[in-house]
Amino acid sequence: MTDRYLDDFTVGEKFTTGGITFTEASIIDFAMHFDPQAFHLDVKEASESIYEGLIASGFHTISVCFRLFIQTGTLAACSMGSPGIDDLKWLAPVRPGDTLRTEVEVVEVKPSSRREDRGVLRLQYSAINQDDKPVSMFIVNHLAKRQPNERDPLTSIYQGRD
Repeated sequence: MTDRYLDDFTVGEKFTTGGITFTEASIIDFAMHFDPQAFHLDVKEASESIYEGLIASGFHTISVCFRLFIQTGTLAACSMGSPGIDDLKWLAPVRPGDTLRTEVEVVEVKPSSRREDRGVLRLQYSAINQDDKPVSMFIVNHLAKRQPNERDPLTSIYQGRD
């Protein structure tokens, strides 16, 4: 994969990942560590809840969704972290046996007005299940590097050039 930087992305560009299947064990394990509510932890109690069965934590769902995209390497060269997530929505429960993929769309590419070496790449993430239904959506504001300037002597030093 070719390294990509902030200016290499265009609004409307889309990416799709492979999928991952949620298991009862993975749902319970995540919930035990990060979201210990009965409908995420206990099959019997979950069956008596409003969800009528075990469901994954929404945090589990968005974590997997984020992981699937990051593992594509699309942001490997430019990622500098994130100042936040906007517009998080959980749209449908995720159950054992559901397979999710991530669809990502570039919604904004904004170079910094103060730091010419970076900017913000706003990406809308959608977790899509095996029935092509979205189960969660959120926008990540990725702090992203811009293409290194070959004329900048400091860039050459950092890249190991003379």
